[in-house]
Formats: sequence, C-alpha cells, structure tokens
Amino acid sequence: MRIRRSEIADLGRIMEIYDHARTFMAEHGNPKQWGSTHWPPEELIRDDIRNGNSYVCLNDDLAVIGTFYFVFGERIEPTYVNITEGNWIDESPYGVVHRIASDHSEKGIGTFCLNWAYDRCRHLRIDTHGDNTVMQDLLKKLGFVHCGTIYVEEDDDPRLAFEKTEAENG
Repeated sequence: MRIRRSEIADLGRIMEIYDHARTFMAEHGNPKQWGSTHWPPEELIRDDIRNGNSYVCLNDDLAVIGTFYFVFGERIEPTYVNITEGNWIDESPYGVVHRIASDHSEKGIGTFCLNWAYDRCRHLRIDTHGDNTVMQDLLKKLGFVHCGTIYVEEDDDPRLAFEKTEAENG
C-alpha cells in the first residue's frame, strides 16, 4: 500500500468509499456517526482536495481503497480547543486525521493510513463517535490514548478524543 494526495479525479471513488463506510458502520452498531447526516458531503471533500488535505490509500495495483483527511499545525482543529472529561497530553503542534474510511478490500488499511500520518508528525489527534467501537479498538491497538470528550458542529453526539504523541510514547 501507499498514500498520495487525492486528486479531483478521485472524487467519485472517494464518495463510493464513504458510502461503503456508512453501511459498514451501521452494520457494526454505529448508524449515527455519518449515517444520519450522510456525512461527509461531496463539497467538503472537494474543498479538502483543493486545499491539499485529502489523501487516498492505494493498493499494490494502484487502486484507491481508502481515504482520509490529514493536516498538521498549531491549534488547527477548533473543536479540539474545548475538551471535557479529561485533557490533551501534549500542547505542541499536532496532526489531525478526520474522515478515515476504507472499502475493506484488504486488511490493515486503517492501520496503514494512521501510521503514515503519525510518521509525518509524531503527534496525532483524532476523534470518533462513542458507538464506533471498531475505530476505538484500532486506535487503542495503535497506541492512542483516550484523552476526553469533544463536540463537533455536525451533530450533538459527543466524540471520544484520542491522542498519540512522542511525549506519551517515548
């Protein structure tokens, strides 16, 4: 597998992957995270691509099998400013992964994408819905620490906030 920045030509395939992800999440006890709002909207993904923050994961045949948003900087995620029921571990600049999804055609796509992002910044934050036990298990397996709760604009459901940083891991 390999990662590259998304191109506008990838948009149709990216939206197919998000359709698959919504179905997968609903089948695994998480129908609300993206399903109730048909998240993410195509225009948001277009903006992510234009801004250079959308990435795709390719298999060995160079087919798109996963996608995610990644950005790195200082205080780059406004919803992460207010964390309740805990605290962030490290206040240094950090990377954020959002909207990670795969077509499940191969094992380890999510792991590959998250490790790729972490390798670029060594300090990563991510959040997920409380019903998304599949993502929670993956994050814990990869050494992310549950830090507290954050809230997003898309809905009223709290999100579990996770962080992985060299300050914590080593």
